[in-house]
Amino acid sequence: GHGVMPSTVCSVGEVLDMGYVMARDTATSTVKIENTSTLTLPFSVQLESLSPTRDRDRQKIPSFLTSSVQRTEIVGTQNYNGFSVFRVSPTEGKIEAGKSQDFIVTFSPDHESLYYSDHLKVLLFGKQTAHEIHLKGAARDHPMFVEGGVPLDVPVESLAVTSPVASRKALGGGKVPPLSLLLLLEYVEGSAEPARAELTVGAMQSPLLAAKKAVEFSLDNAPELQRAGFALDGPKGALERGQLKRIGVSWVPPGDLQTSDPPIVSALLTVKGDITESYRVLFMARVVSAS
Repeated sequence: GHGVMPSTVCSVGEVLDMGYVMARDTATSTVKIENTSTLTLPFSVQLESLSPTRDRDRQKIPSFLTSSVQRTEIVGTQNYNGFSVFRVSPTEGKIEAGKSQDFIVTFSPDHESLYYSDHLKVLLFGKQTAHEIHLKGAARDHPMFVEGGVPLDVPVESLAVTSPVASRKALGGGKVPPLSLLLLLEYVEGSAEPARAELTVGAMQSPLLAAKKAVEFSLDNAPELQRAGFALDGPKGALERGQLKRIGVSWVPPGDLQTSDPPIVSALLTVKGDITESYRVLFMARVVSAS
């Protein structure tokens, strides 16, 4: 007899990011797996959120309390309605030699969260792991979003279902505090190039949205940023549904910079769509050694 190793090629890497969608809307993506071996491969698909041992595995300290590196759990936010936020079809079958199989991944969040995630595993012959893909996505109640920097929140949400009105009352008033982002720029000592970072403002496109109103944004406190050595590219603008615009930030240390006291400047990013949202952006810069 001849021993033959099964081999496959996947069209995506280790992460499949479904991006931002409107809460209660649906997005789909296709993953193609090609059978590059000379034998027929029976396959099955598993989602970590549907694992029979998931409840037992969750009896541990959350990763955000034990590690500063890992931002999200393998299985993150799930739907309130009890249905899986990620679905994959087909879940089993066979891939003939030299043929390929399309897998449709569906993302259907039922509430706003930035931390939807799951883990997809493709098995051959019911036991051999061929591919593992981390699924992630975000959902918003409003058609705009901001990405970039380091989020200053906890990547695990409460199990309690709270309304925006209840959240405001819990904060002691009707005004929602601005969200916070940290933008860290590191300038390499002696380099001719400035340190660079960027923020991305996006406007989603969805059949759930009736109006075609543009999204506007502006980043204020430019004079204070300039005094600290920061330069902004595109701090104001407008975008239509389905568009992305980037705010570029660069930093060169001023001549009077005290290396023991790196600059920290706060600025307010205002995004206007169907509502007005504010983000407090903390600009932090430091000089690092080339070695």
